[in-house]
Formats: sequence, C-alpha cells, structure tokens
Amino acid sequence: MLSSCENSPLHTWHAITYLVSSQQVTSPIFTLSLPGQKMYVATTPELIQAIEKQHKILTFPPIGAKFASTVCGTSPDAQAILAKNVNGDEGDFSLSMESYTAMRTALKPGDHMDSMNLVMLQEIAEKLDLLQPDNGESRIVGIYGWLRDATTQATTRSVYGPMNPYGDKAIVDAFWVFESSLMSILVGFLSSITAKKPIEARNKVAKAFEACHKAGGLKEASAYAQKRYQAEVDNDVPLEDIARYEVGGSIAILVNTVPAAFLALVILYSHQSLLEKIRQEIDDSTETSSEGGSVTKTIDITALKEGCPLLLSSYQEVLRHFGMGSSVREVMEDTYLDRWLLKKGAMLQMPSRVIHQDASLWGPDVAAFNPRRFLPEEKNNRPRDVCFRGFGGGKTLCPGRHFATNEVLSVVATFVARFDMRPCESNWKLPNTANTNVAVVIMEPDKDIQVKIERREGFEDAEWAIKLHKSDKTFAIVTEDVMETAQ
Repeated sequence: MLSSCENSPLHTWHAITYLVSSQQVTSPIFTLSLPGQKMYVATTPELIQAIEKQHKILTFPPIGAKFASTVCGTSPDAQAILAKNVNGDEGDFSLSMESYTAMRTALKPGDHMDSMNLVMLQEIAEKLDLLQPDNGESRIVGIYGWLRDATTQATTRSVYGPMNPYGDKAIVDAFWVFESSLMSILVGFLSSITAKKPIEARNKVAKAFEACHKAGGLKEASAYAQKRYQAEVDNDVPLEDIARYEVGGSIAILVNTVPAAFLALVILYSHQSLLEKIRQEIDDSTETSSEGGSVTKTIDITALKEGCPLLLSSYQEVLRHFGMGSSVREVMEDTYLDRWLLKKGAMLQMPSRVIHQDASLWGPDVAAFNPRRFLPEEKNNRPRDVCFRGFGGGKTLCPGRHFATNEVLSVVATFVARFDMRPCESNWKLPNTANTNVAVVIMEPDKDIQVKIERREGFEDAEWAIKLHKSDKTFAIVTEDVMETAQ
C-alpha cells in the first residue's frame, strides 16, 4: 500500500536523474520546460522541507484529483464533485478532504489497522502453506508472479472482506492489464483507440465493484473501505463513479508491495551471510511449541518490530536503493521559495531518487546496497531522517505505510524462515527494471525469475503459524514516525 499517486512519468524521472547525477545541474532547484507546462525540480532536503511547510500554496490535492479523474475515467459530474474545495481552502469538507481524513483515520495504528493486518496475515499464511513443497521435494515458480498473486489476494481480502471482487481471478487479471498500461491512459491522446485494452479492463473491474456495492459487499469490509465509501456517498458521488474510483484506489494498495518484497527476497537469498544473520534474528523472535510429537513455529510480527533490526534496515535500504518515486505539487500562486520565484500554474517535483543517491548526504557508498545503513548504531553515519523519503513526506505522507511495512516484512520474514530458494539459472542476477510502470515507486523487474523452492534445511518437519498483537508500536521508518514515537 505504498503511495503511488505522486509519481511522475518515467521519462521525466529519467531526465531529472540524468541531469542531476551527471552534474549538468548543480542548483538546489532548476526548471524543466515541458510541452505546455513549466516544471520546477527541487533537489535538496532543505528545499523539500520548505516546500512541505507551504502545503496550501505548493499543493498536491489538485494534481491528485486530475490524476484520479483521468485514470479512473469518471463522469463529468464526479469530476466536478472531486474538484469542489479540492485543496480545503474553504474548510475540511468536500470529497477530497473527507477522503484524505477517512484514509488517515482507518490506516493509523490501532484497532482498524489491526483488523486488516490479521486478515492479511491469515491469507499470507495460507498462500505460504500452498507454496510449501512436500518434504524432500522442490517446487519451481516465478517468484515475482507468486508474490503478486499472494499479496493481491492478501491485501484485497483484508480491505474488501468476504465479498472481495478480487476473489475472482478474471478481475485480478483485468486489474493488472489496466495497471500495466496506465501511461497510455494518462497520455490521453485518442485513448479510446490507443488505450482500448486497458480501458476495457478497467471497466471490467469497475463493474465488479459496482456489483459488490449493490449487494452490500462492504458490510464486512475494513474500516478503510467503509470510510472511503461513506465519504463518497456523503458527497453524492454516483455509484458507477464510486466503483471507478475504487479501481484507481487499488493502484495505491497493490502495485508497490510486490516489487518491494521481490527485491528484498532476491537481495537476501543472493547474499548468504546476510540471509543467515536475518534468519537468526527471525528464529530468535519465533516461538516454538510441541504437542503430540509435532513442532509448531509461530512468528510474531509484533516481536519482529523489536527483535529484527537488520531485517528492518534491509527493508529500508530496499526503499532507498530501488526507490524512484517523486512527490509532485502544483504552484497555486506566485510565491518565493527561498530566493527563487515560483510562478502560478507550474508543477513542482521532489524526486526521492535524487536525494537517495546523493553521495554528499549518504557517503561514498551511496550507490551500493548496504543492509546495515539504517541500523540504530549507524545513525551517525547517515544523514538526517528527513533525507529518507521512501513514503514521501509532509501532508501527503503515505497513510498506508504501516500496513505496507507489516505486509512486506510478514511475507519476507515468514518466507526466509520457512524456505530455501535458489534460481533455476546458475546464479542470482537482478533483472533489468527499464520498463517500470508509471504508478510504481519501487523498481519493477522487466521479467520474472524462475526459482526452485524447498523446505528450509533443519526445519523440514515444522508447522508454521503467524500472529500479531496490537499495533500501537510501529516501525519508525520516516521522520514523521520518529517524531510521533518521541512524543
């Protein structure tokens, strides 16, 4: 559930990264001239902090509304409703403001998120049980494909409940067809012709949500789904458009968890010493019980938060090393940012990769994957917490970051505790990521990796379970979390 709405088009991201990394641009902020649009690009933590303090003038909601309307294909009436008081200038009412409040309320640590986490963990445990080969046997799978199927079911079941539209494989397949061709929809030029296939797929998913809503399918859904739906009903959004917005909402909850888990697993299994250290952390946090000659290993996700610092650091390093998100703002009126004048109507980008790959901030090993980088004892060897932007920041900080972190770490921890894995080819090799989709903030592989999975040596006869206590203690992985924890 990593936030995806703030992403910039991939070609723009590549251009920005090239200009900064090649030192063709050395200013803290520079201008890109795009067709019909002026875009400013901020490249330093100090400027980004200043931008986030001016969230009414340098704002995201108008961009989010345009993105949602285009991607979801909503009606003119729904677009007008979403555009009303979109930035909250008239108060905390309107579809835009109430939807943000609904998401933040439902996804903050507490009972609502615990309920989602428990369903998600149950689904993950079932998928892992189905993946597990017989004792002494092996199973060959495409690991990215397996992760996508498993997390899609786990996430959507936790959000939408027993009547989850994604329980139908045809709807799942349609969603991923839609997601894979978002750029053709966003471009907007003759989209009925150039984006016919993804639009048809989007419509298929929307019809499934419409049927779910008509049948009262949200009665047993999560508070997250219910509160978003109620905000739309309260603002008189037509049911057909509510269903279309739900398809767009699925992008945020689905598309980034998979590559994050995939990259974490590939990194761990391709570095044996790191794998063994993290396995030891997980084993030390695992409860063992025996009954009737059988041994059950129970992984407590809550215990991972305190007992697996290297696992958490590795996860954060995945987000830093492979992250490619870019926070985007619209300039609502002429304003000064330090000594630079920003003109009304221009766009403003804050690309996380520029910050994450800045050697002056992270040190000479910035281009290397360092799993120890975010350990508590390494705090003096890395920059301030604000320089880590794996979930964005400020008013648009991803509200689902805690759920996403729980899901990725649950999948990764239980997988490495239970299975040995090796590539079907001779050596581990990270695939190319040149075709990463526009909605994704973590690099996606251009092709899957076929792997051979076996029960972990020494644990062949163990039964496995996952549990979670209350989530009042969170992973403090961004500046805002650190500030909340300190209070």
